[in-house]
Amino acid sequence: MTEKHINPQKNHLLASLPEAEYDRIFPHLELIQMPLGNVIYESGEKLHYVYFPTDCIISLLYVMENGASAEIAVVGFEGVVGVALFMGGQTMPNRAVVQSAGYCYRIRQKQFMEEFNRHGAVLHNLLKLHPSPYHPNGTNGGL
Repeated sequence: MTEKHINPQKNHLLASLPEAEYDRIFPHLELIQMPLGNVIYESGEKLHYVYFPTDCIISLLYVMENGASAEIAVVGFEGVVGVALFMGGQTMPNRAVVQSAGYCYRIRQKQFMEEFNRHGAVLHNLLKLHPSPYHPNGTNGGL
C-alpha cells in the first residue's frame, strides 16, 4: 500500500497559523483516511482527537432521544471538528459522520489543548472561526 501525502496546510485553519505555532503542532499531526459513513464520534462520547479536514466533508448531527437525527453543521477544509473541547466541554454534544470520503489530519486532544492554552494564534483563529467553522443547513435556523 502506498502512503498518501497531503499537505496539512490544505486545511485553512492550519494554513493560517504562524510558522512557529505550525512547527510546534506539525510533528503531532497524523494523516488519516476518512471513508464515507465513518462515525468519528457519537453524542456524549469523550473526544480524544481534534480533526482538520483537508479534502473530506464531515457532518455534525444532533441525535434525538428517539434515535432520529438532524444535520446541524458541515465541516470541510476551512474548519475543525472538536470545537466543544475548546469551549470547556468534556464530551461531544453531537455525532460526527463522514459525508464525503477523503483525508484529514488529527492531533491528540492533549497536544492541541496545550497549544490552544498558550493563547497564541491557535486560540485567536479558533475564536475567529467559532461559531461558524460550519455551514448551517437552514433547519430550525441552522440548529
